[in-house]
Amino acid sequence: MAFLLLLLIPAGLVVPFALAGHGLGTLGRVGLRGADRRTWFRSGASLLGGVAAALYTWGLLLIALAVVDAEDGGTDSSPLRPCRTPGRWERALTVVDYTVDYVPLRFVCETKHGGRYAAESVPGYVNPAVLGFALAAVGCAAAALVPEDRPERDPAV
Repeated sequence: MAFLLLLLIPAGLVVPFALAGHGLGTLGRVGLRGADRRTWFRSGASLLGGVAAALYTWGLLLIALAVVDAEDGGTDSSPLRPCRTPGRWERALTVVDYTVDYVPLRFVCETKHGGRYAAESVPGYVNPAVLGFALAAVGCAAAALVPEDRPERDPAV
């Protein structure tokens, strides 16, 4: 589990900048006025994908901090600190282990009775925002693939 986090976080720190650089570089190379519809959609898809990747990486960093906090032994380590929810202390007393779900991104506490619940390690806006920006990026990429319906004009006419 920690191994996957160690792979995803560095990749997540590079991918948003690469996608943003591609999107802005394409527009900069062609020029804002010289960009056609396809170029705008491709650049928009890159930028939106970069935002989705940045938000997902932010969630991964928060999950990594929760894992470090859960693995920290010593005083005040039981019940697991990420599993403590204000107003629901009884539930945290039955926690025996944890897992990490990557889609949707969440830190999951497992109880000794076989129950599971998501801790509040990842803010509520992260998963919906990642989904929204990723879908918008896919929509822009799909729109860039649609051919233009305008017939070419005859310059002699």
